[in-house]
Amino acid sequence: MRGILGVIVLVWLLIGVFAAYQRDYFSGGEANCATAGSIALTVLAGPLNYAGVNPEVAECNVPQPSQ
Repeated sequence: MRGILGVIVLVWLLIGVFAAYQRDYFSGGEANCATAGSIALTVLAGPLNYAGVNPEVAECNVPQPSQ
């Protein structure tokens, strides 16, 4: 049972990676927190991307390192 669940999760994530690839998220454009968040959400959404889910991160605030 555990092996089947692992395969299902792997296929789910691979479908999400393919959806992110189709949206050109890996095309070397601007690299920032919002882009990374959108890629992560798209991969986690998996097959839901093809059911109309379009997860995007508009902006995110990353704390700056102390000096």
